[in-house]
Amino acid sequence: MASASGCGYCEQVRQTTGFARLPDGRRVAFATVGSGPPVVLPAWWVSHAVEDWHFGPLRRFVEGLAAERMVVRYDRLGTGLSDRERPPETFTPEFEDATLCAVLDELGLARVTLMGVSCGGCIAVSFAARRPERVDRLVLYGSYAWGHALGPPQVRAGMISLVRSHWGLGSRLLADVFGPNWSAEDRAAFTASQRAAADAEVAADLLALIYETDVRDQLPEVRAPALVVHREHDRAMRLRGAREVAALLPYADLVTLPGDAHLPWHGDGDAVLRAIAPFLGIQAPPAPVSKAAADALDELSAREREVLAMVAQGLSDAQIAERLVLSPHTVHRHVANILAKLQLPTRAAAAAAAARADLL
Repeated sequence: MASASGCGYCEQVRQTTGFARLPDGRRVAFATVGSGPPVVLPAWWVSHAVEDWHFGPLRRFVEGLAAERMVVRYDRLGTGLSDRERPPETFTPEFEDATLCAVLDELGLARVTLMGVSCGGCIAVSFAARRPERVDRLVLYGSYAWGHALGPPQVRAGMISLVRSHWGLGSRLLADVFGPNWSAEDRAAFTASQRAAADAEVAADLLALIYETDVRDQLPEVRAPALVVHREHDRAMRLRGAREVAALLPYADLVTLPGDAHLPWHGDGDAVLRAIAPFLGIQAPPAPVSKAAADALDELSAREREVLAMVAQGLSDAQIAERLVLSPHTVHRHVANILAKLQLPTRAAAAAAAARADLL
């Protein structure tokens, strides 16, 4: 796979946008990147398909998925590039299901992988339970089963009221919950993007829908294999919610990661990609090189680094010897020295170290 300096392990990709028509004629905006088997991200709270694409961490995360897949995102009705007028009767789980169906039908996608992020996880679960023939597997990140479990009644009502009456202050409070350790710059960018994606009324009504959603009865009906991923200290959606989701799904594994950022592309987004890559069958970003490993790599001679790069390419001692015009015995000695210096047991482990150090 070719690499690009802007991403490190995957290619930069071009995003294209389009619109799907709902039965009442209203338009829902979607964005696609990459090619291959489709991975669809059901819409989270509020989004803007074009403006969000300019946010570096989200773009890197989507590009990681799109290295070997077509990734589809879309804006809910009333948000982003979608038609902004949204009737009150559309704030229902059934309407969200119909919206996802309209996007898939517009793109001609009969069967997809769904990756539900945050409240998008409930949409993914509902769709997978209602339409099992259209979902081959399910990834849920930052998920929950019952909106009432996200906070006491007075807290939920207070948050909705704050967003509706003072969208600026409400978005700042949500930024504190979504990313407790964000910098002031990151917090300001997040709040600005939320306010650009939806007006206060729609944001508040969608937040109310989040709190009222309950997929506990639908989770046991899902037949697709599922992977539930959650950061241990997520304050927006607590870990106990992910544990409930994983317990109710018939064919699910739960993976917990360190950190407290709610959205997967914030914080260590590459760690989230590494967690889901084997499940999706895509290449994962390389793990960071520890200081000890970096120091050990620095101890390798120029020839040893050259040999290590070829080991990582899967070449045998004989093939390396032929390329470098050395004897196989000399190559074997170089490999043994490399393993000793890096304190690694196998050639495969050395190859992984080379990949993490960008020696390929």
